Amino acid sequence: MTTDRLTMSRRHALAVLGATVAAPHVAMAQAPWPNRSVRYVVGFAAGGATDTLSRIFCQKMSEMTGQQFVVENRGGAGGVLGADAVAKSQPDGYGLGMGSIATNAIAVGTYAKLPYQAGKDFTFISGLWQLPNVLVVKKDLPVKDLKEFIALAKASPGKYSYASPGIGTTLHLSGEMMKSAAGIDLQHITYKGGNPAMVDLLAGRVDTLFDNLPGSLQQIKDGAVRALAVTTTNRSPAIPDVPAVGEILPGYELTSWVALCGPAGMPADMVARINELALKALKDPALVAKYAELGAQPFPTSTAEITTYRDKEETRLLPVIKAAGIVPS
Repeated sequence: MTTDRLTMSRRHALAVLGATVAAPHVAMAQAPWPNRSVRYVVGFAAGGATDTLSRIFCQKMSEMTGQQFVVENRGGAGGVLGADAVAKSQPDGYGLGMGSIATNAIAVGTYAKLPYQAGKDFTFISGLWQLPNVLVVKKDLPVKDLKEFIALAKASPGKYSYASPGIGTTLHLSGEMMKSAAGIDLQHITYKGGNPAMVDLLAGRVDTLFDNLPGSLQQIKDGAVRALAVTTTNRSPAIPDVPAVGEILPGYELTSWVALCGPAGMPADMVARINELALKALKDPALVAKYAELGAQPFPTSTAEITTYRDKEETRLLPVIKAAGIVPS
């Protein structure tokens, strides 16, 4: 064998060996997402509606992919701590979580400084759900519907109160938007959570309450409180006889929404894969039924749609926050 032929033979052998060694690494790099467990961060404590809805979604994703979606509760600062954990995750698809109206729109106007940039430090993958807020009143308040309540409030400015589970929440903003749209003056009584606010409403210590629908749904069905309106554009299937505020006050709308997010910089093909699976999960009849039991509606979107939606929500709500006199803390 000549020297040239020997050299070429060695080169061919080395090339084959190199391809053989590299092949497993190529296969690993191209393995479809997910090929191991996925962390999903919830920015609120376990047991609430947000946590429950997240677990329903994660369970469906686990069933579809054969990999565990592990829910991690990072409560605190109105969801900001959890959102920050998502923003600081590796952009590899295995550190996901929730972005929301609270953490990625309202917080921009209510916090002097956030640990993240709400519109830049996240990859918005899909909407997950929309949840109505609902205006409920104590049983002995002499009104049957929202029109009568507005008339009552106009007749006695400042006499009547509305409770909310905290300053700068969607419930607080729901009340402030109604005051502005209806031209009424209501006292705002703030609580640390929906449960103590409901206790005082049932006891008659406050007149009305803006609450997330799941928090009041059982009391509404039991007749312990009276629902006057939901804050979404359309009526809620959970209480279809209760009108939307927008039916009486055109243009009024405030929806509590949650999106599936990851950190900025996720590969586009991976985002498309996760979006595809998320949309499939959100259309599953069992998931839709479980969401309906809690008064929530699936919110499937493309990545572009949810990104644009978030941007518009921030722009829309900042003037509302300013008009309500909420000072960034």
